[in-house]
Amino acid sequence: MMGFEYSDDNKRYHTLYYHNKHTYSCRIVKAVIDAGFSCPNIDGARSSGGCFFCDGGSGYFTADSMLSVSEQIKLEKKRIYQKYPDAKITAYFQAHTNTYADIGTLEKKYREAVDSGIHSISIATRPDCINKEKILLIKSLGVPATVELGLQTIHDKTAFALNICHSYTDFLSAMFLLKKYEVRTCVHIINGLPGETEEMMLETAKALGKQRPDGMKIHLLHVIEGTKLQEMYKNGEYEPMTKESYIDTVVKQLEYIPPETVIERITGDGDKKKLIAPLWSADKISVLGGIDKRMAELDIYQGDKFE
Repeated sequence: MMGFEYSDDNKRYHTLYYHNKHTYSCRIVKAVIDAGFSCPNIDGARSSGGCFFCDGGSGYFTADSMLSVSEQIKLEKKRIYQKYPDAKITAYFQAHTNTYADIGTLEKKYREAVDSGIHSISIATRPDCINKEKILLIKSLGVPATVELGLQTIHDKTAFALNICHSYTDFLSAMFLLKKYEVRTCVHIINGLPGETEEMMLETAKALGKQRPDGMKIHLLHVIEGTKLQEMYKNGEYEPMTKESYIDTVVKQLEYIPPETVIERITGDGDKKKLIAPLWSADKISVLGGIDKRMAELDIYQGDKFE
């Protein structure tokens, strides 16, 4: 194979930078938002205490949720334009479960973002918190929209042991609806979950690839201060992935993902102030470089084993 269809450089996978450049002809930057939503895994609807690895609903980089959506976007625009004056803005509803409210509340929050002069909107949620009514609302917003769906793993035993409390069947049902109503979907998975082998992680990637998601985010499991996972780590019940095993696993996973799927993230960001382990993950540039190097060494491209 000569080069990679979805790359202008030496990348062997379909980056978000490439996607935005060729779809919108500009840089798109996310303005992260905490809209004050909760989660059925926190308030008792499904469980309480949240996922074992969760600290603050993934809202590490968001502003105070007491600020309005428009106020948060204003602050984010100021931050973003200092570095990228010509960028366009995606309103990223990041913290907790951002479809977990009545339809009126959701519409108010989403419309406030759209009215703040953003280019597009991205909404992070759980597979068990999406339905036809919410999907049609998202479609009606009048801007490019993505639903970021937290799968994490296809293995229900892992999901329920870690108090994730949604099933692979929940995910498949959500994906069916999102595809039916043609809403762009980016699916998140996590490598290094307790009890999972490399083969299990590859099974998750294989299954996800067959769903042909528009986008995908691959995360490394971080041990964050104050979480149940920290207790497991402290008690010797959990051993994080090594840098080498993470890189090898990601490279193998990418072979099962269709080339047109945009790899929107290939390693996660933990809050460095609270990161307990693995400390190597804080050097993101080294991880990204390691993935590029390993793919070149093995002459691997995204989608090589996709069927």
